[in-house]
Amino acid sequence: MAGRDAASVNRRCPQVTTATEARTVSHPDQQDAASGSVELQQVTKRYGDAIAVDGLSLTIQPGEFISLLGPSGCGKTTTLRMIAGFEQPDEGDIRISGRSVLGAPPYRRDVNTVFQAYALFPHMTVAENVAYGLQQRRTPKAEVRQRVSEALDLVQMRRFADRKPTQLSGGQQQRVALARALVNRPSVLLLDEPLGALDRQLREEMQLELKLLQSRLGITFVFVTHDQGEALSMSDRIAIMRDGRIEQLADADTIYARPTSAYVAAFVGQQNFFRGTATEGGSAVESEHGLVRGIRSDRLAPLADGTSVQAAVRPEFVRIEADAAGGAPSTGANRVQGTLLGVSHLGETMQYLVRLGDDQSLIARRPTPEAPDLAVGQAVSCSWSDASVQVFPSDDAAAAGGYVAPPTH
Repeated sequence: MAGRDAASVNRRCPQVTTATEARTVSHPDQQDAASGSVELQQVTKRYGDAIAVDGLSLTIQPGEFISLLGPSGCGKTTTLRMIAGFEQPDEGDIRISGRSVLGAPPYRRDVNTVFQAYALFPHMTVAENVAYGLQQRRTPKAEVRQRVSEALDLVQMRRFADRKPTQLSGGQQQRVALARALVNRPSVLLLDEPLGALDRQLREEMQLELKLLQSRLGITFVFVTHDQGEALSMSDRIAIMRDGRIEQLADADTIYARPTSAYVAAFVGQQNFFRGTATEGGSAVESEHGLVRGIRSDRLAPLADGTSVQAAVRPEFVRIEADAAGGAPSTGANRVQGTLLGVSHLGETMQYLVRLGDDQSLIARRPTPEAPDLAVGQAVSCSWSDASVQVFPSDDAAAAGGYVAPPTH
């Protein structure tokens, strides 16, 4: 098989360049310090009357792994396409490796791109597809063989080296497309949800492998996804996008533990929201289900008492136990009573869905070894600490975030 792989890789391909593969660069250690940097300066993109990207500014450092995360329509893919050169901004500037690329076609930019669509050459084998970009640069044959083998090993596709794309599943084709981009070692790699077609186990393995490879090669990764798990597990920084702008830009720990808005809190992870009016200098919420008290944060703007706010508590911070008070209303802060609607075994955790009233539910998650044995229909008490509560101004965009409607009957 090794001989057949080498023969496949060494066949001469037609001298045709594609938009995403033809422009390649030398290894990062041979380039100046700016190589791999990406800078967007007040970039705006319109489609008719609709604004897809609105005055966005972002600086990506060389060798950084950054994710653009957000729901459909937030502008993340349009931003990626403008960096790649498939779309041109209406306003602003884009600089790659220190040079403005306004008006430059994709193949003249210091990037490679992996899209959701596979874009493989159907007449070539897997090995030939992966080797194509290297052969256009007239890379020595021995190096081609080595790098193609490494790339195929990364995506667990080496044993399929002699197959044609039509003989592969969709997930396998996407892995080949990823290997084809990585093998060229560009200074900037743009990825538009490249792991979406992979099964869960392989996707999780690839997340680790991608980050390790990116760190070793020093390639700047700009990763577009709606999957928060992918962004949290791989990124040096995450840009949460909303309506064509960046809502919050920070590392994964900060995004998850210290979101700056209810929108970010709702989109990343899961939240229990309690809506009501601010009290205690804006550090607590007087809700329909009692007082929810947090700790005053210097990171957020002060909230005046009496204004409409919402408190957020993540399910993993909620303690749950049988209600010894028999359903009597709680008089303390950060404690509510309810009825257990359901229990879900999630492997390492147990998840509990609790009805708090006619129009609100609460989710609690406990590690399986210490999870209480509770029965559906049982009266339960839920509590949490002040430190686990964050209070935000009310935000309609987060109205349904983390909310599971209780049954109506």
